Amino acid sequence: MDTLAPRYNIYSVIHKGLRAWMADTLQTLGRADWLDAEDSGTALGELRALLAVCRTHLAHENDFIHPAMEARRPGSSGQTGADHGEHIHAVDTLLARADALEATRGPRRLELGHALYLALAMFVAENHEHMDIEEVRNNAALWSAYSDAEIHAIEQALVATIPPPEMMLTLRWMLPSASHGERCGMLMGMRAGAPAEVFAGVLGMLQPLLSARDWARLQDALTQPVAMAKAA
Repeated sequence: MDTLAPRYNIYSVIHKGLRAWMADTLQTLGRADWLDAEDSGTALGELRALLAVCRTHLAHENDFIHPAMEARRPGSSGQTGADHGEHIHAVDTLLARADALEATRGPRRLELGHALYLALAMFVAENHEHMDIEEVRNNAALWSAYSDAEIHAIEQALVATIPPPEMMLTLRWMLPSASHGERCGMLMGMRAGAPAEVFAGVLGMLQPLLSARDWARLQDALTQPVAMAKAA
């Protein structure tokens, strides 16, 4: 019987958050009334926020994960590195479409809005495939060259460069999308290293995003840090 513990997945929780955020934004654009100023503004604002984080997410991986892969497994980040260049171009194209829609008046907004929705759908589809490659091939390269402690250190160095507003926005999608064990592990680590008021702010943001049961389980886990740390 195989009793080996699963390896540390540096991509897991951030990808869960991005998938959820992309799906939500796609739904928002799909139901938007592009002739209504408030509806249109809300949809474009959500799209721009998502794309801004997509851009910085690519930069974080380029700056930390890919160099680590190349240092011990040369060539292993080639495919995803090339994908990142294409994704940056796609982000720029989506932003240009959003700007064009915003500057347009009259019924043509409906045509531009639907085209923007379809373009985002393709972007989401390509990102789902890309994230799968990262979680399978890139993780395999990392696991063959680094210990879990080393991979965790790479992640911590990356996280330390993220500005607080970006981190809070990202956590808004990561934490509700994570499993119970992942969520508890992240929050216990945060509680150990962040100022009390920052941790309280994260919990305040998170509570309305969880079901009553998930929130109760989290509260119970946070009162038993030693037991949960071992379980996570």
